[in-house]
Amino acid sequence: MPPGEPSIASVPARPAAPRVAALSYFFPAHDEAENIEALVIEALGALPAFAETFEIVAVDDGSRDGTAAIADRLAEAHPGRFRVVHHAANRGYGAALRSGFAAASYPLIAFTDGDRQFRVADLSRLLARAEADDHPDVVIGYRLRRADPTIRLVYARAYRFCLRLFFGLPARDVDCACKLFRRASLEGIRLESDGAFLSAELLIKIRARGRSVVEVGIPHHPRTAGSASGANPRVVLRAVRDFWLLRLRMWANRPRALRRGEPLIQPRP
Repeated sequence: MPPGEPSIASVPARPAAPRVAALSYFFPAHDEAENIEALVIEALGALPAFAETFEIVAVDDGSRDGTAAIADRLAEAHPGRFRVVHHAANRGYGAALRSGFAAASYPLIAFTDGDRQFRVADLSRLLARAEADDHPDVVIGYRLRRADPTIRLVYARAYRFCLRLFFGLPARDVDCACKLFRRASLEGIRLESDGAFLSAELLIKIRARGRSVVEVGIPHHPRTAGSASGANPRVVLRAVRDFWLLRLRMWANRPRALRRGEPLIQPRP
């Protein structure tokens, strides 16, 4: 592990979260017409239990299956609660996460994917951990029983090993799409990746700035509608490219490498 970077603690979550003042929840959606309405309804039902004020943001990443139209209809039906950010063309998972973070308004920001493999109610596990005595900056989920095809499990195991070996990143499930951030932990973080490597780059740079990251186990459910793209060879090759670009740049000039890229969030006035 590189010197001066904190380890990632792994402790069980408390069973219930205190109700927080305000929470931004977003999810990326690419061709999720079969999932998006159910997910928005689920979020509208779950979030009031643990947030006094909340917003739900969908990032439509250039969908071509009707996702955009459904999202717009839901935004009209739930003004002030749900809104949508559209990408005119598919820009990739990392770009969708960037748009979600940029759109978030509140001091706590959480996201899951749009495929409904996580339950919105399980964000309470992350919130409970965030409100523990040590007040971690970031709480990331890890899938207790990962409900994915074998090929994705193989990729994930190799990826986790490489992140530990080359970056000292000890997260057991870096790409688990169930994460919670204090907005302050994202200030000053600049990222280069627009693809699947963005989650890892984000955690690497957050830890490099000495901010605390902890883990909580989260149930994972099989996808029942739509199709996954994470094992697409182009997605994998792009992540491998971004991985090595960051590693080589950090070897060459670590401070400069950490300053490269675009800000993830803009400071609030």
